[in-house]
Amino acid sequence: MVAKRRTINGVKIVRVSTVVFFVETQLREQIAALAKAGAEVTVIASEPRLTQDVAGTQYLSIPIPRKISLFKDVSALLALWRFFRRYRPEIVHSTTPKAGLLSALAAKLAGVPVRLHTFTGQPWVGLSGVKHMLSKRSDKLITALNTHCYADSPSQKQFIVDRGVARSERISVLGTGSLAGVDLKRFNPARFTGGANLKLKEALQLPADSHILLYVGRLTADKGIVELLQAFAKVLADNADAYLILLGPSEMDVDALLSSLPAVVSQRVVMPGFANEPERFMAIADVLVLPSYREGFGTVVIEAAAMGVPAIGTDIYGLSDAIVNGQTGLLVPVKTVDELAQAISLLLKDEPLRSTFSRNGRQRVESEFADEQFNQLIINEYERLLELCSQGSE
Repeated sequence: MVAKRRTINGVKIVRVSTVVFFVETQLREQIAALAKAGAEVTVIASEPRLTQDVAGTQYLSIPIPRKISLFKDVSALLALWRFFRRYRPEIVHSTTPKAGLLSALAAKLAGVPVRLHTFTGQPWVGLSGVKHMLSKRSDKLITALNTHCYADSPSQKQFIVDRGVARSERISVLGTGSLAGVDLKRFNPARFTGGANLKLKEALQLPADSHILLYVGRLTADKGIVELLQAFAKVLADNADAYLILLGPSEMDVDALLSSLPAVVSQRVVMPGFANEPERFMAIADVLVLPSYREGFGTVVIEAAAMGVPAIGTDIYGLSDAIVNGQTGLLVPVKTVDELAQAISLLLKDEPLRSTFSRNGRQRVESEFADEQFNQLIINEYERLLELCSQGSE
């Protein structure tokens, strides 16, 4: 008699992240798909609760500090270990650096058979000295403790291998990359009427016929905000109708930076803060700009592409997979203000080129990054690993 292949039906799965924000913005549909397939899914993060329930899952709050804090780190480690020992999951899968380290160690000590982590960027790239060393060693420990690890882009995987963080056979990429693909029903320009777009422009006090650059993410130096504002100042010299929307929570003094630039720059920059529906802002944008110093993949790039918005990004690992240079957008060297300004000006002035990039980007997302494809890929991967685990225990 041929043995039935393991499925995730009835399997206890724990997804761990340092913050709820990451789960709700990146993993909601994937986790819901696991539950729909019959898995018993528990989400663990730091906040007291999810802002929106994920169908078919339960939530456990365990405060996981983002920065090093010996007492809080040990407390979180013990809480994770106790839960894993009591709940006895078959799969623990983490994302974000601190959650990755603590859950890998707790799951190993608790005897969880399948331990996984997905890298979405390396914080140590932007660090130096002791902080660089500790952060990089943390990533090495994550790969050593887990059954397997994933990178969310091919170039990020190669970077991790080349830097000696993981052996090639210990890390892989699902599909063609990204963390969980894109919900094409949600990120669909057809959802947004001209009237709705005009209302949003009015609410933001933007002229109806203005050209709009959009940045989505944390406002912090390593995302290239300094270079973006300096480049935007140059762009305004010959693009008088250009405006820049900085959409996301601020972790730096943007006002102080703006005060060092010509006054016209601050008059053309809009900062709405964090938004649960970035697609509303993508619907009114002409170009997405992400001049980051480091990026795992740049999910926002393919979300924008799904909305028909071409992107300009830095030529770094991760973004070089999300943007096909000269086909769906443009890549510029990192920390280069002049090149960034030139790329922005080119796309703002060349409407046919923007239209070509827009069409190519949407088609690429439809064929390579639909979330339904990625949901099935993760289900298949879990089942494969469970089957290997079962064979190993026979």
